[in-house]
Amino acid sequence: MAADKTSFEDLGPNSGLIEEMYRRYVENPGSVAETWREFFADYKPLGAADGNGTTAPQPTPSAPAPAPATTPVAAPAPAPVAVSAAPSDDAPEALRGAAARTVVNMEASLGVPTATSVRTIPARLLEVNRQILNNQLARSGGAKVSFTHLIAFAVVRAVEKMPTLNAGFALVDGKPAVIHHEHMNLGLAVDVKKSDNSRTLLVPNIKAADTLDFAGFFRAYEELIRKVRTNKLSPDDFAGTAGTITNPGMIGTVHSVPRLMPGQGFIIGVGSIGYPAEYEGADPQVLARIGVGKVITLTNTYDHRIIGGAESGEFLRWIHHLLLGEEGFYDDVFQSLGVPYEPARWSTDTGALDDDVVKAEKVVHVHQLINMYRVRGHLIANLDPLGRREPHTHPELDIRHYGLTIWDLEREFPVGSLGVGTIEERVLPLRDILGIVRDAYARSIGVEYMHIQDPDQKDWIQRHVEGATPEVSAEDQRRILERLNAAEAFEAFLQRKYLGQKRFSLEGAESLIPMLDALLNTAADDGVNEVVLGMAHRGRLNVLVNTVGKGYGQIFREFEGALDPASVQGSGDVKYHVGAIGKHDAPSGAQLTITMASNPSHLEAVDPVVEGMARAATDAINDTEGETVLPVLVHGDAAFAGQGVVAETFNLSEVPGYEVGGTVHVVVNNQLGFTTSPSQGRSSVYATDVAKMVQAPIFHVNGDDPEACVRVIRLAYEFRRAFHKDVVVDMVCYRRFGHNEADEPAFTQPAMYALIGERRSIRKLYTEQLVNRGDLSLEQAEAALGDFRAQMDEAFEEVHRVQVEPPSAPDPELTDPAGVPVVSVETSVSRDTLERIVEGLTTSPDAFHMHPKLERLLAGHRVAFENGEIDWALAEAFALGSMVLEGTPVRLSGQDTRRGTFSQRHGVIVDINNDTEFVPLAHLAADQAPFMLYDSVLSEYAALGFEYGYSVSAPTAWVGWEAQFGDFV
Repeated sequence: MAADKTSFEDLGPNSGLIEEMYRRYVENPGSVAETWREFFADYKPLGAADGNGTTAPQPTPSAPAPAPATTPVAAPAPAPVAVSAAPSDDAPEALRGAAARTVVNMEASLGVPTATSVRTIPARLLEVNRQILNNQLARSGGAKVSFTHLIAFAVVRAVEKMPTLNAGFALVDGKPAVIHHEHMNLGLAVDVKKSDNSRTLLVPNIKAADTLDFAGFFRAYEELIRKVRTNKLSPDDFAGTAGTITNPGMIGTVHSVPRLMPGQGFIIGVGSIGYPAEYEGADPQVLARIGVGKVITLTNTYDHRIIGGAESGEFLRWIHHLLLGEEGFYDDVFQSLGVPYEPARWSTDTGALDDDVVKAEKVVHVHQLINMYRVRGHLIANLDPLGRREPHTHPELDIRHYGLTIWDLEREFPVGSLGVGTIEERVLPLRDILGIVRDAYARSIGVEYMHIQDPDQKDWIQRHVEGATPEVSAEDQRRILERLNAAEAFEAFLQRKYLGQKRFSLEGAESLIPMLDALLNTAADDGVNEVVLGMAHRGRLNVLVNTVGKGYGQIFREFEGALDPASVQGSGDVKYHVGAIGKHDAPSGAQLTITMASNPSHLEAVDPVVEGMARAATDAINDTEGETVLPVLVHGDAAFAGQGVVAETFNLSEVPGYEVGGTVHVVVNNQLGFTTSPSQGRSSVYATDVAKMVQAPIFHVNGDDPEACVRVIRLAYEFRRAFHKDVVVDMVCYRRFGHNEADEPAFTQPAMYALIGERRSIRKLYTEQLVNRGDLSLEQAEAALGDFRAQMDEAFEEVHRVQVEPPSAPDPELTDPAGVPVVSVETSVSRDTLERIVEGLTTSPDAFHMHPKLERLLAGHRVAFENGEIDWALAEAFALGSMVLEGTPVRLSGQDTRRGTFSQRHGVIVDINNDTEFVPLAHLAADQAPFMLYDSVLSEYAALGFEYGYSVSAPTAWVGWEAQFGDFV
C-alpha cells in the first residue's frame, strides 16, 4: 500500500537482527558466542509474552481438515490449449514449477461457485492508531505494524463473530457437506519476485490464528513472511487454509475480486488506502477543513454453496466495526503490544472550520488542551516498567473533552507559546501539536512544574522540553551501556559469591548508575569541584564501587567483616551504611571529588547532614551561590513520602544560612516499602509530592529507559544551575529481590513479583534496543556483552587477592578506658581580648540607630565587666568572640538564636529606622575568623542534622545549635 510508507516509521536498519540471532540460538545454542547465550537465556520474542510480561496464548496448530469419507470434488484437469503456428519471432514457452501449479489452482477455482460482497470503510481511525502504535514501537526499536497486520487481525476477530465463515465445502458419500473448522487457519497471499524478475504467488497460513492475541498474531505473520523470503516453507505451512487475505492494494489497486481455492470458505481482497478518486486532486488543507478522509475498499469472495450473501455482508460489517474500534479492538491490540496509552476513538466530525465562531472555539480548546498537558500530562506518561496500570486517558487530556475529534488532527491551529524557541512554525496541524505535548510530557518522562509560581522557571522548562529533540550521541550510548554493564556485573557477582547475605541490591534500578555518571560528568565539565552525596542502603554498595570509586577489594573485606575505621564520619555499623571519598573523572578530562556521607538505618536522617556538609564546603571558599559544590541526595520512595525529616530539609533549602544553591534529589522509586504498597504508605498521588512545598520541579522517568534517565538528570542539573533551587528526579523502577536478599517478597506482593520474575534486566533490554535501532552493530553488541563478562571476571580475580586483616587496636596510652582519646586543652584568654570583645559589643557603626532600651542594656555589660561582674550572656559572648579572634570560625544557629529566647543574646542589632542589621561579633577585628549567627526554622531533627553535617565538613570550626528556650544544645 502506498500509505504504508510514511516517514515516522523508519525504525532502524537492524530491526530483526536480534530475532535472527535468537533463531540461531534456539536451533543450536553452540552456533552463537557464549556472551550471546547468556543474553538469550531469558529472552522472549514479541508475541511470546504480552506487554505486562505474562505469557500470551501460543499458537495451537490444528491439523488439516479431515479427509471426507468419499473423494471430494476433484480439481478439473487443465484444458488443452491449441497452439497455432507461431510467427518465427514468437515462440511459446512452457509453464513449469510454481507457474504451472498456479494454472492448475486457477482452473480448479473455476469449479467453486462464488459471489462477492464489497464494502468501503473509512480509514482515518486505522491510520491514526497505526501511527500511535508505530511511534511507540520505534522508541523501543521494534518492528513496524502494517495496515495489513491490523486488517488481517480484524478478519480473524470477525470470524469469531461469524463462525459460519470458518468452513469449507466437501462431498461426503457423494453428498454435499460443510466442514466446520475448529480453528481459523488464515492464509496470507504473498507475491514473490524471483531472481529472473518473474513473480509467483504463495499462500501459507497462520495456524490457529483465533487463539492468538495481536502480538502473537503479528509474530506468526512475520515468521511466515520470513519463511517465504528465505524459501523455508514446508508443506504443512500450506495445509488446512480456511480463508485467505490478499492485498493488491499494496500496488495501488482500489478494488479486486480474487479467485477462491477449493476447500476455503472466503478470500478477503484489500484495496489501497487513499482519498476517493474525485478528491485526489484537491488541496489537502481543504479536505481537512471539510472533513474528507481516506477510505479502504474490502471485498469478500466466498463459496456460495455454504455461505450466503447476507452472511458475507454481515462479515464485512463486523470487519468495518472492528476497524472503527468497536468491541475493544484497538484496546486489545495496544495491550498485547504493551503500548501504555489508550487508542484513539472513532467519532464523527463536530463541525468544519468554515464557521468563524466554530473555528475560534476550537482554537481556544486547542490551547486549553496544550495547557492541560503541561499540568497533567505526567498522569498518562509511560513511567512504570512493569506496566501494571491499565492505560487510561485523563478526561482533561482527551481531545473529545474539548469537542475535538480525529477529524481535527489534520486541521491547523496557532500554537501560541508552545515550544517557543524550538518550534519555528507557529501554525501546526493538531496532529503535530499533540505529538509535541505528548513527547514533552507523556512518554517515558513526565514533568510536574505548573505548581511553580515563578513564570521564568516555568518558561525555562517549557523551552527545554517542548519541541526539543535531544540526540543521544553514540559516545553517550556506549557510556550508558558500559555503566549498566558495571552495575549489573557487580550485583551478579555478589549474588553468586555471597548468596543469602544482605546487600540491598540495585537490581531493577541499575539506571541509577549511568544517571549519576551523567550528573557527575555534567557537573565536572561545568566547574563543580565537589559533590556531596547522601543515600540510604538500597544500591549503596553499587554506587560506592561504580560511582565513588571504592575498590572491589575493600567491599569484599567488609563482606568478610573488616570495616575501615577511617571511613567518612566513622565506620558506620555495617558495610551498607559506611561512607567514602573518591575522585570522578569525566570523559572530557575534568575531575571532581565525590564524598558519600555515612548513613544509619534511619533512611532519610542523612538528608540534612549532607546539606550541612555542602554548606560548610561553600562557606570555606566563600561560594555564596553553590557554584562549585553540589549536594545530591538519593532517596527511597516510601521513606521520601513518609519521613518528616524530608519536609524539614526542604524547608531549610531557601532559609538564610542554610541555602546550598539547590540540591539534586533522586528518588529510586521501586514502588514498594519493605512490604508496604504505595496505597498504604502515603495519601499523595506521588511519593515526591512533598517537594511541591518549595515549588521544586519534579521529573518522573521510567527507570527502564536509561537514555531518558540521563536526559532528565542533565535537565535537573541545568535547572538547579539556572535557579539555584532544589529539583527532584523520580526514577520509577522496581526491586528485583526482597527488601534484603534473605526476604521473600512474593509473600505479600505475589502479582508484582510474578511480573518482576519475567522482566529482563535493563542492560539486556537496552542492548537489544540499540541493536534493533541500528545504533549498535552485532559486533559492538558482542563486545559490550564481553565487557560485562570481563567485569565479572575482574571481580572474581579481585576477591581472590583480598586478604582480610583484623583492625588494629587503639594505643592504650592515648585513650581512656572507653577508648576515647585523652586530650588536654588550654582555655584561658588575656584580659585584652575580653576588653576588645566588650568594646565590640557596645560599639555600633556611625549613623546606626539602636533601640534605646537595647543601647542601655549593652552599655550595662561594659559597666558590669569593669566592676568585675560577668553574667551568662556576657560569658557566652566572651567564649564566642575569643574563638573568632583566635582564628576559629564560629557558626551558631537555632530557634530564635540571634536574639535569644530570653532576650539575653542580641547577637544581631537592628536599626530602628530602616531594619539594617549589624552583627557585633562579626566586626571585632579585621583579621578575625567568620562569625555566623542564624535563626533556624522551627525544626529540631533536620536543623540539628544540618549543623552536624556542617561540623563534619568543617572540623576546624566551632559549630553550635540550640533548640527553642535553650532546651538542647
